[in-house]
Amino acid sequence: MICGVDEAGRGPVFGALVVAGVLVTDDSALKQIGACDSKQCTPQRREILAKQIKNIVEHYEVLVIPASDIDDLRKEMTLNELEVCMFTKVIEKLKPDTVYVDAADVNEGRFGREILARLSWRPTMISKHKADDLYPLVGAASILAKTTRDENVRQIAKDLEKKLNLPLGSGYPADPITKKFLKTWIHTYGDLPPHVRRSWATAQKLIREHKTKSLDKF
Repeated sequence: MICGVDEAGRGPVFGALVVAGVLVTDDSALKQIGACDSKQCTPQRREILAKQIKNIVEHYEVLVIPASDIDDLRKEMTLNELEVCMFTKVIEKLKPDTVYVDAADVNEGRFGREILARLSWRPTMISKHKADDLYPLVGAASILAKTTRDENVRQIAKDLEKKLNLPLGSGYPADPITKKFLKTWIHTYGDLPPHVRRSWATAQKLIREHKTKSLDKF
């Protein structure tokens, strides 16, 4: 049995980090439906593929790590170490003979070795950058992770947008819509909104700026 593992939501300031894995005996059916890097698909295409993937694979696992948990874990570990832990949890559930992972570390071999060191058995490990482009089963995992992450952001937006009457945007720090939403929320409520990764530099900078402006009023 072989499995592919990938994540979605490593960089955003809003919402969960999602790690997904798929288990198959071979990847021919995934190749046939065109499973690939989720970033190469439209949102509509991803949703269609996600349903097909769930029907094709022997088993799949999706792990959702909320923003508050990310902040807590970041007090003890780097983001790369966090991903090693989460990838390990997914792989432990699937128990494959061979594992393909999309390496989060700049050193792709080190990322794979750190996962192997935490596993309770020794599968064959293939850890590559852009593995979601190279291997259909990693592409399939990336699609499950991304569609889960997209739904997470939709639910957050549904909850928060009505309180400002503004769009939340993609949740990424560089998104001007997300930046405007965060600044407006802090100006209105005096703090960051729920579901924000407070440990992120963008969030910390906005809070510092708000506190400085508040002090300047005195």
